[in-house]
Amino acid sequence: MERVDHDEVSGGVRAVAAAAAHGVETMFTLSGAHVFPLYDGAVSANPPMRLLDVRHEQTAVFAAEATGKLTRTPGLAVLTAGPGVTNGISAITQAHFSGSPLVVLGGRAATYSWGRGALQELDHPSLLGPVTKRAATIGSVDKIADEVDDAFRLAAAPHRGPVLLDVPMDELYGDAEGRPVTAGETLPSPPDAGDVDTIARLLAAAERPLVVLGTDVWSDRAETAALRFVTDLGLPTITNGLGRGIVPGGHELLVARARRTAVGECDLALVVGAPLDFRLGYGAFGGHGGAPDARVVHVADSPGQISAHADPATSAAGDLTAFFDLVQTVVEQHGHADWSAWSGRLAEESAARAAADHELLTSAVSPAHPARIYGELLPRLADDAVVIGDGGDFVSWAGRFVEPARPGSWLDPGPFGCLGAGLGAAIAARIARPSSQVVLLLGDGASGMSLMDVDTLVRHDLPVVMVMGNNGAWGLEKQPMQMLYGYDVAADLAPQTRYDEVVRALGGAGEMVTDPRQIGPALDRACASGVPYLVNVVTDPQIPYPRSTTGM
Repeated sequence: MERVDHDEVSGGVRAVAAAAAHGVETMFTLSGAHVFPLYDGAVSANPPMRLLDVRHEQTAVFAAEATGKLTRTPGLAVLTAGPGVTNGISAITQAHFSGSPLVVLGGRAATYSWGRGALQELDHPSLLGPVTKRAATIGSVDKIADEVDDAFRLAAAPHRGPVLLDVPMDELYGDAEGRPVTAGETLPSPPDAGDVDTIARLLAAAERPLVVLGTDVWSDRAETAALRFVTDLGLPTITNGLGRGIVPGGHELLVARARRTAVGECDLALVVGAPLDFRLGYGAFGGHGGAPDARVVHVADSPGQISAHADPATSAAGDLTAFFDLVQTVVEQHGHADWSAWSGRLAEESAARAAADHELLTSAVSPAHPARIYGELLPRLADDAVVIGDGGDFVSWAGRFVEPARPGSWLDPGPFGCLGAGLGAAIAARIARPSSQVVLLLGDGASGMSLMDVDTLVRHDLPVVMVMGNNGAWGLEKQPMQMLYGYDVAADLAPQTRYDEVVRALGGAGEMVTDPRQIGPALDRACASGVPYLVNVVTDPQIPYPRSTTGM
């Protein structure tokens, strides 16, 4: 299609200018005529906005969502009308549950033909309302810039999340007078001083406190204050989501390997930036071994995130950097109980459990024990590695063994538990962290939902190391079903499938490993390859991850 110049600018140009004003550098998309003006806006921008086209719309949204997580500014996905938008719904929902800043711009059938059965005519906002901060239709070309600007502000404001706007085709293609778009700044809101004082006094009086740091500590740019708070006061800590790495792996106050004791015997749990969901026992702490139930303090970036079901002893909402600094100041002024014996006991237990893992990490059984893959991978992970988990049982082992050295380096599906996010996240990580090592951990089941987007990695020259635990099963479902019914169905996949050959057929590289002794050399070849490379490791389907809950 030949570009026609106008004195006025199209709706697509206006939308792209508004997104660029908020720091967007990449548009993730899959081609569709409803959104051509947005592509034109990207190409004609100065400088041009990068267009990253994928093979499935869910990958575009997963990539934009991961961009929001990694950069802490909203990512942008552009989806064509109808199935383009509906294909992105699971990824948008993941952003909703994970609090990821994301803007999705969708095409929409033209206003003049609405209701007559136009191609891909669908009222998208009515579907997306429950899982977005806002879902709306921009009804006029001259409102596009302001509406897109507002969408980015809303997505980035605590509590962060996705915003969907669709634009009728006739308005997006239409022209209107252009104007410069500038992004305003949202000032953080500090927590209530009375709430801070109450929490500080509860913490100071506790004998066995535990700190839990979640994704929103990273998203709220509070990781430095959180680490200072934990280390200056000597508080034992566990982390989840993007909270991983805030207290770096190996630190004596990171007591994840003593999690059961820490959660079960603490008398105060200070949970910051994480929902009290199934990952945290729905907010139940203490009560193990005759210990009384712990008091729970819940702290969030905004009031709407405070738990309504767990009845915390007290809570606070607001800027998390301010929270950590203010509480630390009060505790240091008034003094606190001696926590050294408690933190020391947890540190010793963590160290002992880590040492006991050596047997699993070096297991020589064949087919390979899933832990052996991590035994080979861990010494090969760079300090700046971005590690992405996309799988059930195989990635559960990663949660046990992988502790990032830096914050903002761990990506997983979050509480929504949506498989298929990995390739999109890997695309985003390679772009957002061009000099970092990017490692995607794939279950063989999850890979079937997105592996075709290796083609995207290849076409856009995005090298990623992919490591697969291939047990020929839906491991997260197979074992629980056997436990419940004594048998399992719909849980088996073809054994030893050559997913590495699929990657090679798409232009990447890879190999299948059946001998555990060859895992390390294969990882070395993958890391040195400079291309998308899959190490497809056959693992024993009879070795499930030992879990105490399925999250149900």
